[in-house]
Amino acid sequence: MEKDRFRFKRADLAAYAAVLLLAAAALALTFGLTGREGEFAVIYKNGEELRRVPLSVDQTFSLQGDYSNEVTVKDGRIAVTHSTCPNQDCVRQGWLGDQGGSIICLPNRVEIRVVSSGEADIIIR
Repeated sequence: MEKDRFRFKRADLAAYAAVLLLAAAALALTFGLTGREGEFAVIYKNGEELRRVPLSVDQTFSLQGDYSNEVTVKDGRIAVTHSTCPNQDCVRQGWLGDQGGSIICLPNRVEIRVVSSGEADIIIR
């Protein structure tokens, strides 16, 4: 009789499974595992906003000026993947996907900033 008190019943297992599923869903929402639809990149040319690009849509496009920058958006990240500028610093800056990051190409006077659709005016880190 003492052994029956500590046995799991089907209802207990179902309740534990439901709690685990809810916890997994909460973690996915908290850490953004459901997507980055609210994030986009703002591209500036000569200090003026040129265009806004959603990071949720994979694409490649060129920015023309004194030099040419090929910009690629893939898997929620953005990078300058090819450039005709002399030192290639913009290409070496790599992929951005975190809010607040930026890529700068000084010779072509281009800046790419990754922001969120609900971004505040000031970010304190």
